[in-house]
Amino acid sequence: MINFVKSEAEVEDELDKVFFMLKNMSTLKTLPRIMNSGVFQRFFQLASYAKLTKEERTMYDISLKRKWDAEAVRMYQQEQQKQLVGLERQLKEAKKAIVSAEAQGEQRKAIETALRFKEMGLPVSDIAKGTGLSIEEIEKL
Repeated sequence: MINFVKSEAEVEDELDKVFFMLKNMSTLKTLPRIMNSGVFQRFFQLASYAKLTKEERTMYDISLKRKWDAEAVRMYQQEQQKQLVGLERQLKEAKKAIVSAEAQGEQRKAIETALRFKEMGLPVSDIAKGTGLSIEEIEKL
């Protein structure tokens, strides 16, 4: 490392960047612009963490844990919201199916009643009034 004397402007390839970073890590306050890749950013973060005192590390770790916890809670809430939307959609579909089934049941009941009235010999117009069916529907029975 003693023999590496290049300045930031003279750094050319990845190996030069590594040597520059290792030699100047103790004096760097921010990551140099030429080292803007993910590897060097992570390396700089680790070095910055290593420079912290024990109390600072503890505070940083607590802060990081709170951040992760908050993110986990947010993701859980989003998942719960998606499930709730899905359940609401299923409930609406179920309500529509119930309304449709009730309407079909009422229609069947009206037809059964109309058949009984027809067997009793009541006039078709009276049957239509009593059951709510049309005269054509009753005549088809």
